[in-house]
Amino acid sequence: MRTEPWYSRAAIGRFVLSARVQTVIIVVILINAAILGLETSTTVMQSFGELLHVLDKICLGIFLVEIGLKLYAQRLAFFRSAWNVFDFLVVGVALIPGADGFAVLRALRVLRVLRLISVIPSLRRVVDALVRAVPGIASIAALLAIVFYVGAVMSTMLFGARFPEYFGDMGASLFSLFQIMTLDSWSAIARTVTAEIPWAPAFFVPFVLISALTVLNLFIAVIVDAMQGLDEDRTSKGGPGPGGPDTEVLAELRELRAQVERMTHVIESGSRSARE
Repeated sequence: MRTEPWYSRAAIGRFVLSARVQTVIIVVILINAAILGLETSTTVMQSFGELLHVLDKICLGIFLVEIGLKLYAQRLAFFRSAWNVFDFLVVGVALIPGADGFAVLRALRVLRVLRLISVIPSLRRVVDALVRAVPGIASIAALLAIVFYVGAVMSTMLFGARFPEYFGDMGASLFSLFQIMTLDSWSAIARTVTAEIPWAPAFFVPFVLISALTVLNLFIAVIVDAMQGLDEDRTSKGGPGPGGPDTEVLAELRELRAQVERMTHVIESGSRSARE
């Protein structure tokens, strides 16, 4: 039986995607996150600045090796995965020079911490659910925009003359309504207006109920529904999703079954020929 060389693309691909290697990558990401946080401390940098810079470069080197191995194993197929492209861009930002006009871009090194999302399956599921929920979220956002527009026009007409600091124009009204929706001192605004306009709660209370409570629950419902949809898709496919470990195992089992069936067919054909 022909043995597959260790440097083959398939062997390298299995190695870099193995559970042990991915666990090491998670640990390196966490260490790198701690290093980037420590680099923000002037006191720590005065004492251990050189060591932290060296450790940061070691972490970056490990990430580059991982992505390099993936590129070698998967070639152009590497870029077919959105998560691979995400990792490639996040790590690539760290290679931008940190001098002169690129100093701000160098601060984007902290984006490497986001690689936890692509490495940990549970976090990937949450992000996939959010992406899947984007159409529903966009519809709810459009509904909220309509509610805000109607509320801003009404509040400007009703309260603008007496309370120009809150509802003097559309911009001020939109900002005040946003503050009310977030429940940030909304009662202070409502009480100030109610002190001069007794029926003002008839406007503020329904607006809070619609914007802060109903719409927020709609957002949560859409995201939960998207996550349930992902779970159902994963269950129907018999694994955690395309390219997941269980899917690969099932593919290998199907291939082995096909090989056994072919061998059985050859043996049966040989037996019939021998009898004849």
